[in-house]
This record gives sequence, structure tokens and C-alpha cells, in this order.
Amino acid sequence: MKILLIGANGTVGKAVAAELGTRHEIIGAGRNSGDLRVDIESLASVEKLFKEAGPVDAVIATAGSVHFGPLAEFTPEQYAIGLNNKLMGQVNLVLAGQKVLNDGGSFTLTSGIVTRDPIRYGSSASMVNGAVEGFARSAAIELPRGLRINVVSPNVLVESLAGYAPYFRGFEAVPAARVALAYSKSVEGAQTGQVYEVH
Repeated sequence: MKILLIGANGTVGKAVAAELGTRHEIIGAGRNSGDLRVDIESLASVEKLFKEAGPVDAVIATAGSVHFGPLAEFTPEQYAIGLNNKLMGQVNLVLAGQKVLNDGGSFTLTSGIVTRDPIRYGSSASMVNGAVEGFARSAAIELPRGLRINVVSPNVLVESLAGYAPYFRGFEAVPAARVALAYSKSVEGAQTGQVYEVH
């Protein structure tokens, strides 16, 4: 398969590329790194990405930003960071990709554990992740030509504990390589409308 991996240079992206790259062709894309450049907040940029990549069999999104902070200090502009980037960025990939993805192809989006197990300062992440999962479940019943869509919901990563451990006390961190297996299940499997939790 030819797989377009957005966020290929991130911790999860690198693990996904290592897992799937032995069996498939990976095209990495990102804002500042990868084979191709894309701003997922811009539908025009995403459409340009698909033109540059050519026909692909799968799209994986491991990119997306949200703001973390105390609820009492949150502003609408800070919530908009996650809504415009992690949520609509992934939605943009599906909106543009559904028209050009090869028949039977798949989308794999990314949410996170705080959808169901919230943490302090994570209200934006919880909101955005829940919306990503709801979108994927709904899109799964409308996508044409046998296209599939799933979401991977990882726990905090072992590799990220240096920066995030204080916010995830009591959580059992998972290695990125284990998270990558869920992306393999989504791309190489047959299910659609699923959320693969790696908790």
C-alpha cells in the first residue's frame, strides 16, 4: 500500500512509520518536515497535499495541537487552537481525501485517553478528542467506495513522560511502538467506525 502519514516526524508518527514502513510505502507529511509539506488547518493546503502525493491507499493523521491550561483562565481563542488544528485539521484530511483515496482505502485519525479519562488542564483536549471520535463514527456510515475510517486513542506515551508525567499520575504509560500496532490494525484490517484504545 501507499500510505500518506501526516505528522511523520512526531513520536507516534515515527513509531507508525517504523511499524508500517517494512511492508508499505510511506509518504511523510508535516508543517515543517517530511517528504511533503501541509498545513492541516487549511483545506486548500490539504487538497494540494493530495495532488502532490498522488493516489494513496491510506491516510494516517498523528498530528494536531491543543492548548492546555486551567479552565478558569481559558479563552475562546485558546479553545480554537484545538478546534482549528487537531479537530478540523483531521476533518480536512477526510473531506479532501474521500474524493481521491483509492477504492477501499482508509483514514486513521488520532484522539487520546483524555476523551474518557480527563486530566487537570485538559478540557480542550478532552473536547477535541471526543469530537474527533464522534466525527469518525458518523463519517464511517457515509464514506463512498468502500472507504473506511477509524480512530486511535493512545494513553500518555512512555517517551513523553519527561514532560507530561505530573499531569498523568496513576496512568500506565504505553510505548509508542505499542500504539503503532493500533494504526496497523486500522490500515491493514477491515473494520470501520472504530476507536482503538491503547490504554
